[in-house]
Amino acid sequence: MDPQSLTSIAVYSHALAAVCFFVLGVPMLAGRRRRPHGAALATASLLSGLWSLALALAAHGGQLWSLSSDVLEILRNGSWMLFLALLLGRWREPDSRLPFRLSSSAAAGGLGYAALLALALLGYWDLAHSGLGLVPVTGRVGLAITGMLLVEQVYRNRSLQERWAVKFACIGIGAMFAYDFYLYSHAMLFRGVDPDIWAARGIVNAIGVPLLVVALGRSKLWESPLAVSRRAMFHSAALFGSAIYLLAMGSAGYYLRFFGGSWGVVMQVAFLFGALILLAGVLFSGTFRARLKVFISKHFYSYNYDYREEWLRFTRTLSEPGPRLGERVIEAVAALVESPGGALWQRRESGRYEPVASWQMPAVAASEPVNSPLCQFLESSQWVIDVQEYARTPDKYDALELPAWLDSYQRAWLIVPLILHAKLSGFVVLQTSRSPIKLNWEVIDLLEIAGSQAASQLAQQSAANALMVARQFESFNRMSTFVVHDLKNLVAQLSLLNANAARHKDNPEFQADMLETLDLSVQKMKLLLQKLSRTGSQERPLPLPVDQVVRQALALKAAFEPHPQLIVEASDMCVLAERERLERVVGHLIQNAIEATPRSGSVSIRVGRHEGRVLVEITDTGEGMSEEFIRERLFKPFESTKSAGMGIGVFESREYINELGGSLEVSSRPGHGTTFRVILPLHREDTQAAQRAA
Repeated sequence: MDPQSLTSIAVYSHALAAVCFFVLGVPMLAGRRRRPHGAALATASLLSGLWSLALALAAHGGQLWSLSSDVLEILRNGSWMLFLALLLGRWREPDSRLPFRLSSSAAAGGLGYAALLALALLGYWDLAHSGLGLVPVTGRVGLAITGMLLVEQVYRNRSLQERWAVKFACIGIGAMFAYDFYLYSHAMLFRGVDPDIWAARGIVNAIGVPLLVVALGRSKLWESPLAVSRRAMFHSAALFGSAIYLLAMGSAGYYLRFFGGSWGVVMQVAFLFGALILLAGVLFSGTFRARLKVFISKHFYSYNYDYREEWLRFTRTLSEPGPRLGERVIEAVAALVESPGGALWQRRESGRYEPVASWQMPAVAASEPVNSPLCQFLESSQWVIDVQEYARTPDKYDALELPAWLDSYQRAWLIVPLILHAKLSGFVVLQTSRSPIKLNWEVIDLLEIAGSQAASQLAQQSAANALMVARQFESFNRMSTFVVHDLKNLVAQLSLLNANAARHKDNPEFQADMLETLDLSVQKMKLLLQKLSRTGSQERPLPLPVDQVVRQALALKAAFEPHPQLIVEASDMCVLAERERLERVVGHLIQNAIEATPRSGSVSIRVGRHEGRVLVEITDTGEGMSEEFIRERLFKPFESTKSAGMGIGVFESREYINELGGSLEVSSRPGHGTTFRVILPLHREDTQAAQRAA
């Protein structure tokens, strides 16, 4: 290889190692007091980083080593040996002692290490005598062997449970010393350092850093300051694998170009382009991503799931706006086990579990009775059923008989129950996972919890739909109540006409009033019938002269006694409202005033202005009301003091007046009558005209 290219590789290789060791050492140094041996590990990592940086600078200057790199290498080896010795003493029993041979080796190694360091610092050897910096090759080989011995002792003196925690640290540190042994033994054999092996040394040391991070996460004897999430680990692994793949493909392309002759460039370009397409296909493959996630969870973490991330994703999927909650439930549950699709069954009012949604899976129109063996088993045991395991060992599920329609799903894998308040509200059938997943207790518990959460979300949606339907019925019933109330008033008017007809049938004025009242009553009943049938077009708000609306309402009360007296102080005022509703509100208040007043009393209606707004004041000299009645019962629906009253007239009046932006005020005293004040906003055109006139 070209010496210049080799120098560049050495620079990048050792620079990468320096970055990795600094990333590990700086956080460890910040939290060294909270972690046993944290200071030793931080020191070893930082010295390794400085050593790698010194080698990178030396390679950048065209050299393999320098005085500073020699000194830092000795310090780096000693710091890792000290860390291993502390680790060995920490994990041994308090009353045990190190073997005699290990003590002797450690003592001899320590003396040799001290001598080498002293000689290096005093500069007694030069490059010509040693052939490799200030320290002879034999001394470097001895340091590497001592380091490997310490690694071997740390791992050997662990129990099976402790080895699980320490093995990655032993592999990482042991790899560094083993590569040093290979490098320097090769130099002793061939009387010179191989530049290729020397350039790869930084990459080998950098590979050991992730292993140390994994060991930190597994060990209870120190806490890792690096909280590597599964997502970061997944992307890092994918990026690292892509880099290795591209490096291998680049090397293959180089040799194709070198040995391809006239076709070399064409073969290289075509090969590299095909390699990139293959890499893109693999990276975007769901199966590959699923297998990589399972591999990372199995080999780098004690639990299969990052529960914080999984629960946030699960909740976010269920909480997405819009319809199709059933499909989102299937998607959220399926993502927990990397399933590519599924279907959802829910219990209906018919007493059967019916398919209501499917996600990336063909739907099957097959319902399941509530008392079927499958539903009874799911509700009583609340187990997640593995269909494939059931085919192998059906006795595990207490001789459960799966329905025949399940055979139509060729890739059916899991049946997840949706349990709500210890009752089965539905179940989800999932397809086979993209990657092999072992159904251990952790996976099954997570699926059961997710099923309960999904059942709550589906029940909430069902309750919301039922509430919406109930509100629709309530709205219709409320309208019917108002219609019945208006019919009652019409019946009262017609009954009064019938009672007075025997005495006043020969009176022409009475006959004219009776005909007008009958005509208005018929028109009123036609409007009510249109509302009930919902065939009539909805009335729109229009600018209405208030005095005309009041006169129309009074015309329907012509046969009643005492006759109301109308006083119009301003006849040019309009409000934006629906004629029929506003007339009904005013007419109801007038009707109440007449009914509450004896024939010897009086009822007066005044139409005028009040602070730039429309005022309709209805005053009677009737029985009056107490403050307690006004406060607690007057505006409460279905509360009435009349024997045949429904108690919704005043409630409807206030609701519509408030809807128009106005207000309804009441002042009354028992025995002194009552005054209702309807205050409404002027229509915009009238308001502007009044402002111009002022």
